[in-house]
Amino acid sequence: MEYRKKRTAPENMIYGIKPLEEAFIADKEIDKIFVQRDLRSDDIVALLKQAAERNVPIAKVPAEKLERLTRKNHQGIIAFTASVSYASLDFVMSQVYERGENPLILVLDRITDVRNFGAIARSAECMGAHAVVVPQRDSAPIGPDAVKTSAGALSHIPICRERNLRNTIKFLKEYGLSVYGCTEKASELIYSGEFKSPTAIVMGSEEDGISDDLMTIIDHIVKIPMLGKLSSLNVSVATGMILSEVARQRGE
Repeated sequence: MEYRKKRTAPENMIYGIKPLEEAFIADKEIDKIFVQRDLRSDDIVALLKQAAERNVPIAKVPAEKLERLTRKNHQGIIAFTASVSYASLDFVMSQVYERGENPLILVLDRITDVRNFGAIARSAECMGAHAVVVPQRDSAPIGPDAVKTSAGALSHIPICRERNLRNTIKFLKEYGLSVYGCTEKASELIYSGEFKSPTAIVMGSEEDGISDDLMTIIDHIVKIPMLGKLSSLNVSVATGMILSEVARQRGE
């Protein structure tokens, strides 16, 4: 006789209407909500309204998706709590300037792999970045796995979740930051960057790099030098390399 391994819900999963209501009352940070796409009950509508007010990403999915997440009585809605508290980018920037520090902000455009995100957060914290900015949608879930991969860095560096990265980059420019995009499509190497001034670094997704929409408003495009036969690096490795160059310049 074949036995199936019992599926247990992740520690950061909340399923069911009442538990999610209680999570909102307790002001827990919700990373994402999955809701069965054909549900229209008053309770579900009320929960989704609260989620929208809190800028929580909502994905309307088929029932089969929820069943794959858990076999428990989820009532058509499942949420995942964030393992960090999201920070306001405006507040972070104000604090950086008030302390008389030189801003370094890392912007991640659709980094969806949890291990990549954790490794990037670790490099960012070690290299002196003041915050990591992620989009509300198409970003790796910041749960226990991300915290573990970051080796605790996510407890020390602010994570800012923004609705629109294009507007975020414009905001950073208004604060006086030069915005650099790191991509293999560039002609200039990272060593040509002038990183001693206030800087934002944009790193693109594992699949297709920095989106065309963001590329049009980035100030400078640079690349990691490649001497081997392969044409690209893992995004977490590339991020560590450009942040290391920023730290080198600022340490001179």
